[in-house]
Amino acid sequence: MARDPYQELGVPRGAGEDEIRKAFRNLAKKHHPDANPGDAAAEERFKRVSAAFDILGDPDKRKKFDAGEIDADGHETGRGYGAGWSPGGFDGGRRGQNRAETFDGVDLGDILGEMFGARGGPRGPGAGFGGGFARGGDVRAKLEIDLEEAIAGGKKRIAFSDGRTIDVTIPKGAGEGQTLRLKGQGAPGRGGPGDAFIELNIRPHPIFHLEGDRLVMDLPVSVYDAVLGGKVEAPTPEGQVTLTVPPGANSGAMLRLKGRGMPDATGRRGDLLARLVVTLPDTPDAELIKFAETWRAKRPYAPKAGPRRRG
Repeated sequence: MARDPYQELGVPRGAGEDEIRKAFRNLAKKHHPDANPGDAAAEERFKRVSAAFDILGDPDKRKKFDAGEIDADGHETGRGYGAGWSPGGFDGGRRGQNRAETFDGVDLGDILGEMFGARGGPRGPGAGFGGGFARGGDVRAKLEIDLEEAIAGGKKRIAFSDGRTIDVTIPKGAGEGQTLRLKGQGAPGRGGPGDAFIELNIRPHPIFHLEGDRLVMDLPVSVYDAVLGGKVEAPTPEGQVTLTVPPGANSGAMLRLKGRGMPDATGRRGDLLARLVVTLPDTPDAELIKFAETWRAKRPYAPKAGPRRRG
């Protein structure tokens, strides 16, 4: 036998608004379809308590119901006080479609957040009862990029284990371990797809390495350029440039190329530091050997030990 709204919520006729709301919240959490997948009885119970609260949670409707002016479906009736109520009310749980997310101040999204927040996060609106179907799970993946791609940004395609491929936009100045969030690219779910989180890893570069927003490289220079000074070709992420080596340059000396390093969040680029490495020829040079022997005999000197400056 059908029970009236007070019986459905288990509250007395003199119950206050807070007591009615509390009763509905507890019953909605207990009988919500997402908490009882495949349980038709729980789904029907959820419809009935929702319909009951649709009446008792609205002061005007409650007053009319208590006066016998409407039934539990909200239909006008002249059959007297407490007119009978059918569980077929609430149109199978979908009456009041424009109120799918709230029932007179009780937010079903909040209820679902309490029910499922630890497992899947907030639920998206628009699906199932009160927009409460579970959102799909998040997925995570790692993506290796070259240093040049981290500097300039661009597109990179990644494949997931389920066979999907998506294009990832690499931001300029992407950092090692930076995680990109791709909204709605996760696993599908009845309440909408989850998100994809892509962790970026920068491959080691054969020439450059990162020190904050600066790039550092070793630049080999000949003995005669180190002694006399001169112009040398140096690599950068954008191609070769010409650097001027000052006379008397030693290994470890730094030449700075302004604005050739990594971009920061504002797009401003750091510097590229070229550490000079004075390099002898691979094949011994007789004249150089003779000069060194003569120089060592006439002008001996002891190089100073100490840490090399790294910029």
